[in-house]
Amino acid sequence: MNTENLDHSFNSARRHRLADLLCRSAARMPKKTALVYGELRQTFAELDEVVNRMANALADRGVKKGDHIALLSHNSHAFVVVRFALARLGAVMVPINFMLNASEVAYILGNAEASGLIVEDALSATADAAIAEAGLDLKLKGAIREKMQTTPGGWECAQDWMLHRNASAPDVDVGDDEPVQMLYTSGTESRPKGALLSARCLYSHYTSCIIDGEMSADDVEVHSLPLYHCAQLDCFLTPDLYLGATSIVLAAPEAGQLLRTIESERVTKLFCPPTVWISLLRHPDFDKTDLSSLKKGYYGASIMPVEIIKELSARIPGIRLFNFYGQTEMSPVATILKPEDQMRKLGSAGRPAINVETCVVDEHDRPLPPGVVGEIVHRGPHVTLGYWKNAEKTAEAFRNGWFHSGDLGVMDDEGYLSVVDRKKDMIKTGGENVASREVEELIFTHSAVSEVAVFGVPHPRWIEAVMAVVVPRPGHQLDASEVLDFCRQRMAGYKAPKLVEVIEALPKNASGKILKRELRERFASRGTEL
Repeated sequence: MNTENLDHSFNSARRHRLADLLCRSAARMPKKTALVYGELRQTFAELDEVVNRMANALADRGVKKGDHIALLSHNSHAFVVVRFALARLGAVMVPINFMLNASEVAYILGNAEASGLIVEDALSATADAAIAEAGLDLKLKGAIREKMQTTPGGWECAQDWMLHRNASAPDVDVGDDEPVQMLYTSGTESRPKGALLSARCLYSHYTSCIIDGEMSADDVEVHSLPLYHCAQLDCFLTPDLYLGATSIVLAAPEAGQLLRTIESERVTKLFCPPTVWISLLRHPDFDKTDLSSLKKGYYGASIMPVEIIKELSARIPGIRLFNFYGQTEMSPVATILKPEDQMRKLGSAGRPAINVETCVVDEHDRPLPPGVVGEIVHRGPHVTLGYWKNAEKTAEAFRNGWFHSGDLGVMDDEGYLSVVDRKKDMIKTGGENVASREVEELIFTHSAVSEVAVFGVPHPRWIEAVMAVVVPRPGHQLDASEVLDFCRQRMAGYKAPKLVEVIEALPKNASGKILKRELRERFASRGTEL
């Protein structure tokens, strides 16, 4: 046997590719339901086979190891198949936020040096405009048929690739620490950054989620948050497929459909960001729905108001709640607050996951004692390989042997982390720092408040003024003066909002995060009224 064949044989015997988790689950439990999407119910063996067919179809179209293939789509069965088919070939999947406009998509396609794009049919016009703006000549253009009767012009039907004649698994060497996924961070910069992840990052992360998140093969989970985002994709869907649990995929987190699905499918496990949990609690069918199967609830993406944790625990008796805190660059989980600590450590992000070290440091990266606020830093195999084509930002994030999160936090004397704020969300008013989260937590205790966002607006004297935008609960009346008085009676004057606006809904992205940047822009001139 020559050296090349020996290397291939050795690598094959030791392989731990991202897509291998699916074929291993198919070998263990071939007849168990893996995926439910609408009327489609697919076993692990069936899903594994269709992934192979898709991978071979992509290979026939020139997709090879190391290629960057973008995916622009809402949740679907095809999304899942494409994800694992690309991994089976060693191609790098670049999922794109479906809420972006053509220019924003064009930037990502160009920056990522994408050689192919797979798009949901309803988004094909945006994709066409983005390709033209980026000036790309893509070797692969596939459309996932979801809403249209025919495939958009200039695109191949991606579902047809699932019918490829060859159902055997492609034999491609992919090293544990070679990139397989690139996720563009929303960040605070004008342009997003591509965070690279390898199978080693992801498997280490899945292990943390499974162990500290108490996940098992007996779980039945509904996945409604966008799969282009690492939270739903890598904290929940992929660990479920790894374990052999059953996944129900929904196109969007519509509260009524979520409640009906939990009841009809006897769902045991659910992830929602705080905004979606709130929408479930406020839905008129919440108390009419049988939620007795729901044993585990997960939240993350943004900070859960303490009052909502209390309400969830009261209205879904026996549910075990977990807070997953992290960011894209951590694959994404860094710390986890477990059920037994939800009330004991209200508002905490928990302790580091099993494969993570977390520390709070000062501006010179020196560890800080308990009770002192500093920047949250992490290290461990979850951490990104770095930012694509951005050596400067990579070096900045990885200085002194830690990954710098950009979040401010504080450790208590038991090693529990509390996130004070994003650095960009710390309001500097009249020489004092105000954590927007602290003000939000207080406003949430008002019985008429459903949602709230607090941020700073420019002010000629104080630099920034604290502003709150609130959404009232259905059937409740709320005015700005009432909220102002409520805060002034309960917190220091410099922390209390100087401005309050009552609106019908907060702007959010598809992952349920409140878009404070939009609110800052919308209300930027309000500080001059004071």
